[in-house]
Amino acid sequence: MRDSQIANLLRPHLAEFDLELEAVEIIPAGKRRLLRVVVDGDGPEGTGPTLDDIAEASKVLSGALDSADIAGGSPYTLEVSSRGVSRPLVLPRHWRRNVGRLVAVKTAAGEQVTGRVVSTADDAAVLNVDGVQRTVQLSEVETALVQVELNRPVVDKGD
Repeated sequence: MRDSQIANLLRPHLAEFDLELEAVEIIPAGKRRLLRVVVDGDGPEGTGPTLDDIAEASKVLSGALDSADIAGGSPYTLEVSSRGVSRPLVLPRHWRRNVGRLVAVKTAAGEQVTGRVVSTADDAAVLNVDGVQRTVQLSEVETALVQVELNRPVVDKGD
């Protein structure tokens, strides 16, 4: 079972649900393997897939994997999930889908910045850092992680 084979098999099925394949991970777990598929998409509100989107896609992916016998008869457990907050913001679409969220950014120069994503473009994101808007060039970002907030403020996204 190869990541690239699995990815090629799953992409067209995910596209049926307007989902994108973010990652395929194969993790040994005793005699079985865990096949973790990470997906993303805009969802109805533009903030990522819903649980229903993922559940429906999981059924189709499971059937496709069983039909293709990509596992070669070896037992595996399929886990389909969204990106979640633990995965770094890497692509412009990751930033766009997190407008309104608090992010911690480390730049290539070693600077640490924490601010709320106000807006994004293909090459930059505007953050509200302590009331001051600051543009961060995505090419200069070493890591960027969404920060978990228990009482996240409601942000008007300009709808």
